[in-house]
Amino acid sequence: MPEFASYEDFFPYYVSQHSKPATRWFHFAGTHAGAAVALSAVALRKPLLLAAAPVVSYGTAWFSHFVIEKNRPATFGHPFWSLRGDFEMLRYMWQGRDSELTQLAQDVLADSQPGLRVAGAA
Repeated sequence: MPEFASYEDFFPYYVSQHSKPATRWFHFAGTHAGAAVALSAVALRKPLLLAAAPVVSYGTAWFSHFVIEKNRPATFGHPFWSLRGDFEMLRYMWQGRDSELTQLAQDVLADSQPGLRVAGAA
């Protein structure tokens, strides 16, 4: 896992680890499902259900890394920056800017591996 001096240096790498739109959409769904579980747990006063929220969120996201992206989640090396990156990535998606994330991922991967083109990218 590369080292980074700041979150701003980390974020492009984080996006590159989510180069396929399907991976990002699994993160989108998992994060929202985990938030719904957490809110339900609080509303229902069920502490054990609250413990399930990160399992739902991370389980969905990690599935996409292993099955779709075929890489190791950045969370394993940079947990807090990855959480922040996830929220920033979701903000882009909520704003209809998913194609910008694809382009950023493609640019970062091309810089690190000349000649590489992300499958499914425009």
